[in-house]
Amino acid sequence: MDADRRPSPGEIEECFAALVEGRLTRDEADRWAARWVDDDALSWDDLSWWALNLLHGIDLPADQYGGYLHDDEQIRAWLAELRSRLAAGETQEPPAGR
Repeated sequence: MDADRRPSPGEIEECFAALVEGRLTRDEADRWAARWVDDDALSWDDLSWWALNLLHGIDLPADQYGGYLHDDEQIRAWLAELRSRLAAGETQEPPAGR
């Protein structure tokens, strides 16, 4: 992915898929999403913003015993919802200034 441009909705989906399939760790997915979420100069469509914000924080611990706030089943459900919304054509150009 080109670091000079924002990721497409498909690239965000790929990050989710890599996480679900174990090709990406939670920490890697969180750091990848954080660089985009933290860049105030970028504009986002609603679906991409929703998905990036789920990935940013995906590694939050639930407790001191090593569990995560969001379990694997929830992540798979988010990926399924993202794919469904992409298939329905929910993405659109982001409004100016967002």
